[in-house]
Amino acid sequence: MPSLPFTQVDAFADAPFAGNPAAVMPLDRWLDDATLQAIAAENNLSETAFTIPTPEDPEADYALRWFTPAVEVKLCGHATLASGHVLMQGDAIRFRTRQSGILTVTRDGDAYALSLPAWTMAEKPLPDLAAGLGGAPLASYWREGGYSFFLYPDEAAIRALDPDFAALRSHGNVMLIATAPGTDSDFVSRVFVPGGGVDEDPVCGSAHCLMTPFWAERLGRASLRAHQVSARGGWLGCRLDGDRVILTGTCRTVIEGRFLL
Repeated sequence: MPSLPFTQVDAFADAPFAGNPAAVMPLDRWLDDATLQAIAAENNLSETAFTIPTPEDPEADYALRWFTPAVEVKLCGHATLASGHVLMQGDAIRFRTRQSGILTVTRDGDAYALSLPAWTMAEKPLPDLAAGLGGAPLASYWREGGYSFFLYPDEAAIRALDPDFAALRSHGNVMLIATAPGTDSDFVSRVFVPGGGVDEDPVCGSAHCLMTPFWAERLGRASLRAHQVSARGGWLGCRLDGDRVILTGTCRTVIEGRFLL
């Protein structure tokens, strides 16, 4: 029976059962897309990361793709961090992605630093999404590609959100980012992608591509401390470096084994 290596990693976590779990499955070659999607559905995690080595590529060590249980995604931060944790042999590793360019993970003491693109957005009324998300956002923003962003007054408002997932699912594969100033961090957030197969993402690296530039400008500092206040929770260091966002965090391996096909 064919089998594939399987590692489950809690990313942006300093202990098991925290942060965001990701499956990392190194391959020798790409399987067909339907099989990759079926594997991710079977894993039933926010994302499953698949990699293949790229010895012919001078800019990258591996090609990387990510799948939720329902769709392939354009960018996933926590599963990239987890892939670096599993595959890194030296001090850095480079991944070529299909829609987000080259992503790099480097060692940062006992943690890792992940380089992602810094994304801008425009203020825009989003009344239907805001209603499904709940609460009373102070402002809403939009980035093409399906990213919505809602500013709330305080951390309590973020923790109290109880989204209507059925209503939000009807809008398709849209990421909803809810954020506010934190009480023991610079900012807090929760992230929801019900139309993409993930009702609540425990710790979402790609959402911080938007939140880091937003809060860096708002607070007047390039380096920030973020807390995603999902049920599992996770802490991230965030730094705006030109057109890049550098996220730092730790990883814990929780499962190693073989996936049988």
